[in-house]
Amino acid sequence: MTFKQLEALYWIARLGGFAQAANQLHTSQSAISKRVHELEQLFDTELFDRSQRTARLTEKGEEMFVLARKLLDQRDAAVEQFGKPGVVERRIRIGVTELTAMTWLPRLVGLIQQHYPKVILEPDVDDSLQLRDKLLADELDVVIVPHTFADSRMQSKVIGRVRSAWMCKPGVVQATGTVRLHDLARHRMLVQGNNSGTGRAYDAWMKDQGVQPANAIVVSNLVALTGLTVSGLGVSYLPRECLAPLVTAGMLEVIEVTPALPVVRYVAMHKGEHRSALTSSIVMLAQSCCDFTRMFQAQASEDIAPN
Repeated sequence: MTFKQLEALYWIARLGGFAQAANQLHTSQSAISKRVHELEQLFDTELFDRSQRTARLTEKGEEMFVLARKLLDQRDAAVEQFGKPGVVERRIRIGVTELTAMTWLPRLVGLIQQHYPKVILEPDVDDSLQLRDKLLADELDVVIVPHTFADSRMQSKVIGRVRSAWMCKPGVVQATGTVRLHDLARHRMLVQGNNSGTGRAYDAWMKDQGVQPANAIVVSNLVALTGLTVSGLGVSYLPRECLAPLVTAGMLEVIEVTPALPVVRYVAMHKGEHRSALTSSIVMLAQSCCDFTRMFQAQASEDIAPN
């Protein structure tokens, strides 16, 4: 039994077909079929149900799939532990929210490519709730989200913080000085909703303050939320530093509100049993370059590798 045979079975099952597995493993479909046939001969049992049009595992095939996943994970862990970073060859699936993608994700991608040139990075940009569910379903290796999910199945490490402010189109809120949160809630509020980690955090915070918006519109997309705020459709909480250029340009204005919005912590999360040397290193890289203050950051020359 070889790793190539196990990889063939694993990727056929994961991707749903022999052709897809061949593409993933950069080989021919006939080579994939040969590896599966070798496994079936070795154990004298069929691993795939040939009566189906799709690649469906038999009961024994399901058992072999579970075994293949464990052995391949152990192989990858051994390579990470004893090999040099430059020779680590595997994929890493990272889930991030829209704000991370708009600010420091390019910088993180550059660092990973610099220190692990053979690692294939597969990013997934989604809302926090979907990213959490994908992590629990083993569809992602690590996610970077606001710290609003407590789950014993996942480990988390704080990597950064985001300061938000209430903003609107100039003139929408007629006030001089500081505005009470209860008074602001009389305006139409553009909020991110419970699928967003930030939305969950601020919704819970406003409830703790005894505030219920009289007229709220849920906008899950941050770019759309910013655009609607710029258009004057309501007030919204938006990341303060990275949208400062829009404030300077007169497209948005900051509303000073009491009490002020709390800072939202961002964490890198992974499932407890899936920790690896590569995952830990990437979390450290994320912590070193996490910066929500500027849009679309390139890799900085002072960035360094994790120890």
